[in-house]
Amino acid sequence: MREQKTTHNLNNEELNGIIASCRRNDSKAQRALIQQYYGYVKSICLRYTSDDQDADEILNDSFLKVLSHINLYDSAQPFKSWVRKITVNTAIDHYRKMLREVEKDSIDNLQIAETDVNIIERISAEEILAMVRRLSPAYRMVFSMFVLDGYSHKEIAEMLGIQEGTSKSNLQDARRKLQGMIMKNNPGLYNAYAMKNSTRNEE
Repeated sequence: MREQKTTHNLNNEELNGIIASCRRNDSKAQRALIQQYYGYVKSICLRYTSDDQDADEILNDSFLKVLSHINLYDSAQPFKSWVRKITVNTAIDHYRKMLREVEKDSIDNLQIAETDVNIIERISAEEILAMVRRLSPAYRMVFSMFVLDGYSHKEIAEMLGIQEGTSKSNLQDARRKLQGMIMKNNPGLYNAYAMKNSTRNEE
């Protein structure tokens, strides 16, 4: 699916009209809906995958599900939230398929310093996305669901079929690996914040 460009944000009346037309399988309305939410859905897909081709696969599957299940959409909830839920669930389905393959985390052997410094939020969004996509599938999934999409550990455990403790452990390990990447790729920034934290603890 090619990238779509939006001309303006739809107001509620316009969106409701497009949704109604999509329910009648109007191809023009379907294209308009994809155009409106393409960037939003693509941004979600990118952070749940390490490969652009996988992201595009999730993107296509997500829009297919949105359009094929649009009759089930409850107008009492925000349409954007409904689209996000479908996209995240599609990413989870993709993740479960990936579990059948043997994968090796490329940074498993990275030595990570023990630290309380959370400097992840000091890095640009583009850098964070690039690092998140380098995490192993299990870590990337939990980190994205908890930190980026706001799911609780209980919700993550139910959706992924794991224990809450596993979700919490994967999140902690994901944060440590991300800090390790920052330490490796941005040592000046990492050391500056580590020193600042050390000085604060001595006060």
